[in-house]
Amino acid sequence: MTSSIDDAGWYAHAIREPSPNFDARPSGVAPSVLVLHNISLPPGHFSGQAVIEFFQNRLDWDAHPFYTQIRGVRVSSHFLIRRDGAVIQFVSCDDRAWHAGVSSFFGRERCNDFSIGIELEGSDECPFDDAQYAPLANLASALIERYALTALAGHSDIAPGRKTDPGPMFDWPRVRRMLGLSAEYFPYLAADQSDAG
Repeated sequence: MTSSIDDAGWYAHAIREPSPNFDARPSGVAPSVLVLHNISLPPGHFSGQAVIEFFQNRLDWDAHPFYTQIRGVRVSSHFLIRRDGAVIQFVSCDDRAWHAGVSSFFGRERCNDFSIGIELEGSDECPFDDAQYAPLANLASALIERYALTALAGHSDIAPGRKTDPGPMFDWPRVRRMLGLSAEYFPYLAADQSDAG
């Protein structure tokens, strides 16, 4: 079966919006962990192009008072899944996107080196849209197949105390059921949640 991730690390079902905010992974390091985030700009607003502009260093810093807090920050993620389920890719999965920051996965530091980041358009305060889950499951399946990923985690798991996303409204058991993966792929998922449903 042909993978929907091509040899250059681009997903066939994504809209490409390349970001300049990436660099090479360390030599010999392949992605092994999928990290899920949430994002909205300004916070709680789920329309417009602000997230795309932010990842492309084109955000108008004066367009909203919140932007003074992130002025000049240069970050990216491999993917964004919008509220309507559209998938946008900013960085090849073969490269290192700048999504995790200071982070650790079971003692292994610098998670950007060995992870793929997916941002879900959303916030900690409201449920994600149903339309986002199927595209997420399809994308995650393709990434697991292409890169032999061994774990899925939240930003809050790899940067506890610093980050809270994807947040309490994200339905981890639903994602596990959709992917049909064993509990070992979800090392941070509580045992009472991992078998739910």
